[in-house]
Amino acid sequence: MGEHTDYNAGLCLPIALPHRTYAAVRLRGDRHLRMRSLQSREEYELNLDEVAAGNPSGWGAYAAGVLWALEDAGLQVRGVDVMVDGRVPLGAGLSSSAALECAVAAAASDLLDLALLTDDGARARLATICANAENTIARAPTGGMDQSASLRCREGHALLLDCRDWSVEQVPFDLSAHGLSLLVMNTHAKHALVDGQYAQRRQSCEQAARQLGLTSLREVAFDHLDEALDLLSDNQIRARAKHIVTEIERVRQTVALLRAVRVSDVGSLFNASHASMRDDFEISCAELDVAVDTATAHGALGARMTGGGVRWLGHRGGTHRQDGRGDLGRHTSLCGQGLWRP
Repeated sequence: MGEHTDYNAGLCLPIALPHRTYAAVRLRGDRHLRMRSLQSREEYELNLDEVAAGNPSGWGAYAAGVLWALEDAGLQVRGVDVMVDGRVPLGAGLSSSAALECAVAAAASDLLDLALLTDDGARARLATICANAENTIARAPTGGMDQSASLRCREGHALLLDCRDWSVEQVPFDLSAHGLSLLVMNTHAKHALVDGQYAQRRQSCEQAARQLGLTSLREVAFDHLDEALDLLSDNQIRARAKHIVTEIERVRQTVALLRAVRVSDVGSLFNASHASMRDDFEISCAELDVAVDTATAHGALGARMTGGGVRWLGHRGGTHRQDGRGDLGRHTSLCGQGLWRP
């Protein structure tokens, strides 16, 4: 819970999935980078001094960007040879780019004795470095939630992440203890963080905050949302702001339900979150909407897209799967998860 709230200094509630990205990394004695991947024919060879916004492009931007960002943070780095084996579905909205960044960054930290994995504070710093790599070199204007989740989540917990100060709290999220399971479904509708649509959503949110005289939409009180919306200049900006403020409130409500051991009641918040992303933030697509509607029709407690996908919460026991393919166009969404009770 908490979609697009990170760059609005809001609250997020991600969980870690079991998928992994592996990076075999070897230090070099020079400043040269050589990068290969088992999932791509793209290969890269360049000097660290050549790494800049947009160079390299493709997946290499995320790997090379990490070395650039470590140096940008004042740390001493060297060239590396990298072989990547990414088991996180690509382009599925499950943060494969953040997984790649964090895998390379973790290896670099160990090999260079940077001590950026020793405790949560160090991991928080490393997450910020990885986010800088994605924002600056890959030119994807994301907010940092994905990197924080990759480096700071714990098994059996959801991560309550406050993007105002990057503090975290581990919230119990042991589904098996409640007879529930989480299902992730990929609609195969491709998306990209650098196609301009993500940036447009972020710009709309920043414009709304400026019109309200605020630093971020986090400062809009949920109880005074209608008053704030009346001050905005057009319906599209109102809709974007409405999603952010209500989504932050849904994070709060979800945490309250989890703490009260009312996991099944989170389903209605899943549904409300998806409706908000579909209608107000306009980041859903036909494939996702079909998946959500089908999941709830077949007993899911709740369903929503996540990043680029769908999440659903429901009763285990069915084997239904709905896949879709198509051009995502103006949308930015792809994948799915669900909770099922036996």
